[in-house]
Order: sequence, then structure tokens, then C-alpha cells
Amino acid sequence: MSLLVTGGAGFIGSNFVLDWLAQSDEPIINLDKLTYAGNLDNLANLRGDSRHHFVRGDIGDRALVERLLAEHRPRAVLHFAAESHVDRSIHGPEDFIQTNVVGTFRLLEAVRGYWAALPEAEKTAFRFLHISTDEVYGTLGPNDPPFAETNRYEPNSPYSASKAASDHLVRAWHHTYGLPVLTTNCSNNYGPYHFPEKLIPLMIVNALAGQPLPVYGDGQQVRDWLYVRDHCSAIRRVLQAGQPGHTYNIGGWNEKPNLEIVRTICALLDELRPRADGRSYREQITHVPDRPGHDRRYAIDARKIERELGWKPAETFETGIRKTVQWYLDHPDWVQRVQSGAYRAWVQKQYGVAAA
Repeated sequence: MSLLVTGGAGFIGSNFVLDWLAQSDEPIINLDKLTYAGNLDNLANLRGDSRHHFVRGDIGDRALVERLLAEHRPRAVLHFAAESHVDRSIHGPEDFIQTNVVGTFRLLEAVRGYWAALPEAEKTAFRFLHISTDEVYGTLGPNDPPFAETNRYEPNSPYSASKAASDHLVRAWHHTYGLPVLTTNCSNNYGPYHFPEKLIPLMIVNALAGQPLPVYGDGQQVRDWLYVRDHCSAIRRVLQAGQPGHTYNIGGWNEKPNLEIVRTICALLDELRPRADGRSYREQITHVPDRPGHDRRYAIDARKIERELGWKPAETFETGIRKTVQWYLDHPDWVQRVQSGAYRAWVQKQYGVAAA
């Protein structure tokens, strides 16, 4: 048996692949386009590991996906691949439509054909697990209850709209064709191997470089923070016991405003890697104009997955953020290669074409 994982060189996907192969000998076929945020350095520990079969390719390449399915006959497909950065979606939404909507459609069609031809026992056991986001639900007021699986979709950015569309496609392929799908909607992830365009790694990297720590607006935008390895354990549990056709919201029970996150990172760096001048990293915090359509608050009600599947996060924000800051302090070479683009040169050398 094996799993086909899409986007397994990205932040969440690579953490899942590493986590899975640390606990299981079941092989993974890892399909990733290697855009700027896909980084094989994340998977360096698996080089030469026969359980990890990496394929550089696009989920929108239906012929490739069909070939991989026929060759490896996976028992499940885990769909992580996505364009995921809101700011980038505002400046260039077309990539998000192509990958998150068109790509998901073509992947679903390839998987549907493969699944329909399986022997009955394998067909019954097969799963398509779609990893999505809480941003599809829109924004919350300060006193609104957290997002539950029954909340209506109200996406507010090109990114969240494209993910909402992909969620709807996955749901429709279940209800129309019977494809046994599972969908997870997670809150903001953080942890090792996070590309430094997102809030937490950006603050760590900028702080250490003596650069400004840019905070949008008043910094009171609230997010629910989920340590990425907790997210991986939740996905494993949903794959194992989730009910086809169901959605499971995955959250960390850690609602915090962005400014508090940045100040926490500064305090940890003051402790773990003090500035040479003895001053606090908080002096580098700089407020910048808010981005267009910035959602004010996200929060996840994760009671369903705890009630039905027995999952809850192992990390508090305090334990998870300390592990994250320490990881970045311990891996300056990874950060330098990401920032310099050196990993992209390796992709070009390895595959003969430039990274997307």
C-alpha cells in the first residue's frame, strides 16, 4: 500500500511526509510542482529513502497523475498542493485560480477514474483527503462563536475564494459520483520549514537580520494558531477514521492578535538570542498600512474532531512557538538557502529547468 501526496515539498505537506515516514513504512509518492514555496531542502533527511518517491509535476497534468495512480496504486490521495499566500493572491490572483480550482478539478477527475476501476474492497477503502483552510468561512466579529463545520462560506480574498471553490468541487465529486472524500479546514499553521513570507517566520528572520518587523494596521487581527505537527497528527487521524463526505475543522484553541504574536517572538529572541546592543527586538516593530480586505478574526471550533475522532492538539501556543523559534535559530543554513534562492538553483540543476 502507499499514499499519493500532492504538495509534499511545501510547508505543511513536507511536515506531513516527514511525520508519516517517522512512524510508518508505508511509502509516499510525493507530487510537487516546486514553486517558490516548494523546497526539497525540507525533505533532505529522506534522500535515498526508498519509502519516499518524489515526482516533480503539476496536479493540473492529468496524464501524469493518471500514470502515477496506475503505477503505484495508492490507497489514498492527500491533497495539500495549493497557492496559499493572501498577499500574493491580491497582487496576482490567476495562479490561485489555476492551481486551487483548475488543478483540483483535474486531480479529482484523474482520481475518480482510478477509483472507479478499483476492485470493490479497494474501492470501499480508498480515500481522497482535501486539506483546506478556515479562511473559506470569511471573518468573525469579536464576540462571534468560532467557525464550525456548518458555517456558510463567505471568502473575502482571491486566495480564500479559490480554496472555497476547491472545497465545493470536492464536495460535489462525493455527492455526484460517490468519490469517498474527506475535507479538513485548518487554522493558521506555524512551525519548522515555514517559508519566510508568513507572519511568524518573517518576524523571526527579520528580527535576527536587524530589519523592521512589519505589522499590518493596529495589529489586532486575531488568528487561531495551530502547530504544524499537531495538524499532521489530525490529518493522520482523519485519514484513519474520518467519515466519507464529512468535513473536520482543525484548530489549536489558540486565538491571539498578531501584535501579541510578534511581541512573544521578540521576548523569546531576547531570551534565546539577545541583540548585541542589549536592547529588545520589540524596538524593531513597525506598523504599516493594512492590506485590502484584511479579515479581522478567524477562530476554529475543533469540537467535532475531538468528539468523533478523539483528536486534540498536543501543543499549547507557548510550547509550540518556543519550539518554532528554536528551530529557526538552529537552522540558519536552511533560512539562508531559502532567502538566497540557492535551493532553486539546486532544482534547476537536478531537473534541468528553473523552479516556478
